[in-house]
Amino acid sequence: MLKLGIIGTGWISQQFVEAAEETKSFKLTEVYSRTEAKAKTFADKFSGDDVYLTTDLDKFFSSDKFDAVYIASPNSLHYSQAKQAIENGKQVIVEKPSTSNVHELATLQQIAKEKGVFLIEAARHIHEPIFKKLQWYLEQNKAALSGATLSYMKYSSKYDAYLDAQNPNVFTTTFSGGALYDLGVYCVYDAVVLFGEPNQVTYDAEILSSGVDGSGSLTLKYDDFDVNIIVGKTKNSFMPSEIYFGKKTLLMDSAGDITKLQQSDEKKRLSPIPAEKSDNPMDSEAVEFARIINENDQEKYAQLSRYARIVNRILEHARASAGIVFEADKEN
Repeated sequence: MLKLGIIGTGWISQQFVEAAEETKSFKLTEVYSRTEAKAKTFADKFSGDDVYLTTDLDKFFSSDKFDAVYIASPNSLHYSQAKQAIENGKQVIVEKPSTSNVHELATLQQIAKEKGVFLIEAARHIHEPIFKKLQWYLEQNKAALSGATLSYMKYSSKYDAYLDAQNPNVFTTTFSGGALYDLGVYCVYDAVVLFGEPNQVTYDAEILSSGVDGSGSLTLKYDDFDVNIIVGKTKNSFMPSEIYFGKKTLLMDSAGDITKLQQSDEKKRLSPIPAEKSDNPMDSEAVEFARIINENDQEKYAQLSRYARIVNRILEHARASAGIVFEADKEN
């Protein structure tokens, strides 16, 4: 079992460690946090006495207590932290989006190649069995494919703080925040994995006073159809996502966390598409990431790396279309 280090002590890190330990893919052995109290609180949820704690990033990355690191810090910190991890020979799993812009991702992928380690962007939902079923359905009906509408919009738990001028990270250009980079990335991954790279990208965004997008509508143009993506962190939506096949339609309850698939026939009659869904949506990615590392699966790694490059290109083109500039862009 691979030994795991963690950066970021929020709910998403907890869910990943739970999945890793449930599936016996990774074993938590070290936690970094800016405060020892937060690191200890996190470690105590697992095998706390056996987990090393540190508040020093340099010591963390030079540690021999873990083989792979899972990075779930604010977006703008991913690049520097992943770079330091790679330079110390660690296998790196970094939450999506892995970087603030394409230049950073290209740099990390090149350094990882030189160091002989993996840099994996953690798009967890594309590894789930229910997503694999979606891919299967698309393959069976691809001749009739005529477009899609993908929606992922929910009111952020941080938005009230933003309205109170508390400036939470996810709503700032300093930390490469906004709806597209927080929720929209799920939908973009859906489009890239299912349909490939689009020919054109445009993003009509609701820009907040902080300079990031609160919500927006992203259009990906392909040769014969369009994919429309609706994303937002300032309002709730209950609209399902759909893929169109002429008279038939496939429905997903959410583009970001699919729990149910349905199909509509030519008479608009709905019927379920049976599909497996784990209680922990990160189980599948934990198993797959450990397998890639343990088996040195370069073919699968190349595929995931290609997805990451395309997704991050789309995100950057979308930001340019909407006039969104991150602080990280000014450093390159």
